Amino acid sequence: MKPQPQPPKTSRRIFDPHIHMTSRTTDDYAAMYAAGVRALVEPSFWLGQPRTSPATFFDYFDSLLGWEPYRAAQYGIAHHCTLALNPKEANDPRCTPVLDELPRYLLKDGVVAVGEVGYDSMTPAEDTALAAQLQLALDHELPALVHTPHRDKAAGLARTLDVLRESGLPPERVVLDHLNETTVGAAADSGCWLGFSIYPDTKMDPDRMVRILRVHGTERVLVNSAADWGHSDPLKTGHVADAMLAAGFDEDDVDQVLWRNPVAFYGQSGRLALDVAPPGEREQQLFQGNSILRGGE
Repeated sequence: MKPQPQPPKTSRRIFDPHIHMTSRTTDDYAAMYAAGVRALVEPSFWLGQPRTSPATFFDYFDSLLGWEPYRAAQYGIAHHCTLALNPKEANDPRCTPVLDELPRYLLKDGVVAVGEVGYDSMTPAEDTALAAQLQLALDHELPALVHTPHRDKAAGLARTLDVLRESGLPPERVVLDHLNETTVGAAADSGCWLGFSIYPDTKMDPDRMVRILRVHGTERVLVNSAADWGHSDPLKTGHVADAMLAAGFDEDDVDQVLWRNPVAFYGQSGRLALDVAPPGEREQQLFQGNSILRGGE
């Protein structure tokens, strides 16, 4: 039996550059495909409760390189990932040995950046993890997805930019994510790419995003839905497209922000693979003997 997503309702193409599909259902994949999503990047992140050993990271990394690309492909979506020790868990000495094992994962074809790296509470341990992982991005010639902190954002961004300058990683290979009105100016001045996470209630919404685009333009801007295990919406990228058109932007502007920009940024890895057959044109496949189907044949 073939998967049965909703039929496409738009010719729009969307590349969601930051979305945590491990937290989402197959219904979300179907709805995303119907809304025009054809590619995504899933960054490794904190799962909501502390991990207790490095081995749990490795199982998680393996799922981002195997099971999730399989799930996404069944719904016509190309899946890529970024891997890192995330800022929150960089403070836990049980987790820091992950840094020693990351190099072997960063060689994998599906990995298009090092991330999420950055700051949570701006501790010395986070300083060490950030500097080490920016060096890994340099060593592996990969971009870096940098998480700017949710608290004290302006100070966190300033500290992030200092570490980035010290790292020697070119700004065009860095996206500063979770930006808002208080941080976008300094981020834009740095030469880095500008990332915005669109949520139902927090961080950024479609109308605020449009106002930022009017001021800063559509160059070097990545808009994502993040869509983690909290209150979030995997269709927020499409809502930004609708808000852009309503505000007077044209379809080419939408395509630049929601497709060409993420392709340009992550394309620096040399590992993007965007050709995935539509759901109706592929037979149901198995992954290590398992399918996404449940019930009878």
